[in-house]
Amino acid sequence: MMDIMKWKGLLSAKRWGYESRRIGDQHDARSEFQRDYDRLIFSSPFRRLQNKTQVFPLPGSVFVHNRLTHSLEVASVGRSLGRIFYNETRRLYPEIDAELPYLQEVGNIVSAACLSHDLGNPAFGHSGEAAISSYFTDGAGSVFRNQVSEAEWADLSHFEGNANALRILTHPFVGKDEHGFALTYSTLAAIVKYPCAAIDGQDKRVHHRKKYGFFQSEQVVFEKIAAELGLLDDSGLRAGYKRHPLVYLVEAADDICYNIIDLEDAHRLGILSYEQVEGLLLPVCLDDQLKTRLANLSDFDSRVSLLRAKAINTLIIACAKAFIEHQEAILDGRFGKSLIGAVNVDLVNAMHTIEQVSIEKIYNAQSVVQIEVAGYKVMNGLLEEFIPAYLKQQKSKYDTKLLALMPRQFSAEQEETYTKIRSVLDFVSGMTDLYAVELYRKIKGISFPSLG
Repeated sequence: MMDIMKWKGLLSAKRWGYESRRIGDQHDARSEFQRDYDRLIFSSPFRRLQNKTQVFPLPGSVFVHNRLTHSLEVASVGRSLGRIFYNETRRLYPEIDAELPYLQEVGNIVSAACLSHDLGNPAFGHSGEAAISSYFTDGAGSVFRNQVSEAEWADLSHFEGNANALRILTHPFVGKDEHGFALTYSTLAAIVKYPCAAIDGQDKRVHHRKKYGFFQSEQVVFEKIAAELGLLDDSGLRAGYKRHPLVYLVEAADDICYNIIDLEDAHRLGILSYEQVEGLLLPVCLDDQLKTRLANLSDFDSRVSLLRAKAINTLIIACAKAFIEHQEAILDGRFGKSLIGAVNVDLVNAMHTIEQVSIEKIYNAQSVVQIEVAGYKVMNGLLEEFIPAYLKQQKSKYDTKLLALMPRQFSAEQEETYTKIRSVLDFVSGMTDLYAVELYRKIKGISFPSLG
């Protein structure tokens, strides 16, 4: 086992599945990591995020963030975090570009990883993940427990969007490129917040193992990525590693955006008053002149926008500083918290207050709870139909017609139960909120396709 991770190994432009292909040089219009970003922007899974719930139900007469707008904003913040880290490193070590030519690409790597950090999340926000899990733990899917291994059951009974993102980006879906999106190794590693298998995850005491980052079907994939980049083994685990350092910047960008942006959406929807939002965000902004600027704006939405911008800027600078200060501990795997939990105590306390109010007022708002309840019904209903039909050896006419609704790319050539279930989960988890509801209503006979 290595004693410390090295930036020279961690920053690699090798592409998944195309390791021997020539890497573009500095005279190309785009770097390899900018190509990663562009591939994601133009991809179908990314476009589908526009109809996936972030927190509040879609669509509505008042604009609120969806998974796509959230991901774009996270990518913007992530690029800034990476750029600050590079600029400060170059200031301290003016010759760093000669030693580590890819260090200047950190902002591009982080922004690409940020774009795809929610790519594997199913419809209906985090309740979609819980709904899939509950099908196996409390629903009809419990009958499959004895047909899969212990490690495979841990995957199925704790569906994880982060692990699903890695699968979407690397799995050889039928009829698609056999190497998935062929992203660079560094971008792929920067996506995986919890680099362990499900059977080793779910440990709330350990920050990088609170959840898990790869399914059993992608364990070999991540092992290859870890070996190529020189990630540290997480001692004592059957399949686990310490994080790629850039994961901390991706995580910080996500933490910054959802904590702050959810307040803005809540204000637009009338869940929080302007006074409540101002009281929450002013302590984060750390700007003595801000109240004067706010007083000059008569429009409350404009005031909230200014507060949001100042708060995000303050947190970007603080998190980048924390990353630089704790770089040694991050590289040797000792850093055990998020960057947003390592900023100055006043900011930590302010963010904790925001989190408490968000849980009480936003995440338990009636409209949010309603979409979560509906999500449970819809996701469970789809799985109850498709999984048994797909696993049957002798299929009825109904089963055959039902499975004809699944695109060919989700077919499983192997006969193992886990592999077949995984294929159905690929299909269902990729659905948008609107498509999932529409398909559920049609196969349950609640509505009928248009005949005209």
